[in-house]
Amino acid sequence: MAYSTFSLAEIKTQFHITLIEDQKLFDEVKPLEISDTFVRMLEYNAHLALAIDTEKARSEFIIAPVLAEHRRMCKSRISLFSGVDFTVDPQHGLSGTCDFIISRSPEQFYITAPVIIIVEAKNDRITNGLPQCLAEMVAAQLFNTRMGTGVETVYGIVSTGSLWRCLKLAGTAASIDQDEYYLRDIRYIFGILAQMVGA
Repeated sequence: MAYSTFSLAEIKTQFHITLIEDQKLFDEVKPLEISDTFVRMLEYNAHLALAIDTEKARSEFIIAPVLAEHRRMCKSRISLFSGVDFTVDPQHGLSGTCDFIISRSPEQFYITAPVIIIVEAKNDRITNGLPQCLAEMVAAQLFNTRMGTGVETVYGIVSTGSLWRCLKLAGTAASIDQDEYYLRDIRYIFGILAQMVGA
């Protein structure tokens, strides 16, 4: 078993997770100011990615630039990983490659304190990516406990590039945000990312 093979029901049963679906996780978040240059670049990239309309194009032209800009805005106090193996507990299926991981550490050569897991939506459907994202979040939580990082709450995002949906795992309580965020709300998405890493 690997991250991508889990269902939500399997995660709930195997890891004793309680799913909470009636919360707005980021109601109090304020949008962040970002440069007009980045906004124009993102608009150009988004037009290109949506015209190509593949998961790879959305990842390369929208999601990755947003996450790299977020790291720059955090003055490189966080680290960003793409397409890395994150095998934490293969015996329980917590193994595989993660699309993106943000770690609350400047160490860029290896993962030290994962705080956000980002999964590219499968077949352009957000709900298809939720089980994989939550499984990777469970693994990140276990990794943090084993390593004594002090990072107890792990966040997740499932994104098509143009649409973003957030999750939060605290203890055994997993909340799936009621709201979805669109790329046109990019300043708000940056505000959410900042809150997730405690910036």
